[in-house]
Amino acid sequence: MPVADHVSFLSARLEAEVEAQRAFLIETTQRLVAVASPNPPGEVTEIAAVATELLKAIDGVSITRYETAPGIVNLVASIAGAGLGRRLIFNGHLDTFPIGEGQWTVPPLGGTLKDGRIYGRGVSDMKAGIAAALTAFRILAGLRERWRGELVMTLAGDEENMGSLGSRWLLEHVPEAKGDAMLCGDVGSPMVLRFGEKGLCWIEIEAEGRPAHGAHVHKGTNAIDRLRQALDGLKRLEDLPVVAPADVTSAIMAAKPISEELSGEGEAETLQRVTVNIGTMEGGISPNLVPARARAAADIRLPVGVSLEAVEAALHRELDPCQGVTWRIIRAYPPSFTPPNHEIVTRTIAAATKVLGRAPVANMRVGASDARLYRMFGVPSVVFGCTPFNMGAPDEYILVDELVAVAKVHTLAAFDFLSEA
Repeated sequence: MPVADHVSFLSARLEAEVEAQRAFLIETTQRLVAVASPNPPGEVTEIAAVATELLKAIDGVSITRYETAPGIVNLVASIAGAGLGRRLIFNGHLDTFPIGEGQWTVPPLGGTLKDGRIYGRGVSDMKAGIAAALTAFRILAGLRERWRGELVMTLAGDEENMGSLGSRWLLEHVPEAKGDAMLCGDVGSPMVLRFGEKGLCWIEIEAEGRPAHGAHVHKGTNAIDRLRQALDGLKRLEDLPVVAPADVTSAIMAAKPISEELSGEGEAETLQRVTVNIGTMEGGISPNLVPARARAAADIRLPVGVSLEAVEAALHRELDPCQGVTWRIIRAYPPSFTPPNHEIVTRTIAAATKVLGRAPVANMRVGASDARLYRMFGVPSVVFGCTPFNMGAPDEYILVDELVAVAKVHTLAAFDFLSEA
């Protein structure tokens, strides 16, 4: 059989294998959703036990459990191919948003299957993605004579709290958690592969004044006025120049028509500039008193082309001259991306094109995922998952057909990556 025909035959077989396991894929998603794993508090012991049971059912799998803090459990599972080769990582996180406020029309942990949808807290972020990867893992384990190297699944806790005790801990302490590439089924869309993410800098600002009666402002110094001056300076960071690689800029603009239809008009512009969101502000105790203290906290997002060092220098420039004002960075990480022409990007797009019948676009991601940690540790990484509906809100759901498509893409992309000499 000619090579092209053989590849086409194997791809069709892999897609058929996923289709044959549609019931398993749905039931696995429902089973994962049925176990609460909200963060806070971040307790994932029970969901990790369910994932371990599912992994143990796969012939030849090796599983190691790491508990990095009480209730913060991480799993590393691996299967070996027919010979020496590369290592591909499937990564996912076990924790979810809390159930939250608002009225659900279905049980939040019910995994209700209705009208081609699966409902439940965390189904999109990202228990459906884990189920898709588990299905691909299970299928490829049964075909290990057809590929080489190692397929590893890392399931981490602590993602919703930035991953220091989850994926980051694994990358720092477990060599098997790193590989030649990583594919993550976190939220997104089958029509948009995400190859990078903006960076983040959280800042707290405090201002001190001198109290006085509101009728005698000449005797006091208003801390809120000082804070307002500092916040005006903070907002000027949105004017920082951005010097991004041409391939990243081109990808963002090429993806705009499809990506913005899913993620909202203005996404492309937001991906290419610094944004400052002043999220909290407080100060004073009464309208007729000059406030002695005021404080605010803000979320700064950095596009590719702006460094954390540039942001910190701008913060010093804008805030240090403000009288009575102190500030501190409480959390930060840089923007990251895998080149849009990297093999893990192009192979995943090729697999998606086979499954969907049309090519998805490749784009940056506004929000964060553990993929940024993998890139930080030198592992080229992409995110390809289901579209999130009502994520973080009541009646969160995903589409079953998208779930099956994502499982197919993970299976084909992993097989192609590990079959390469």
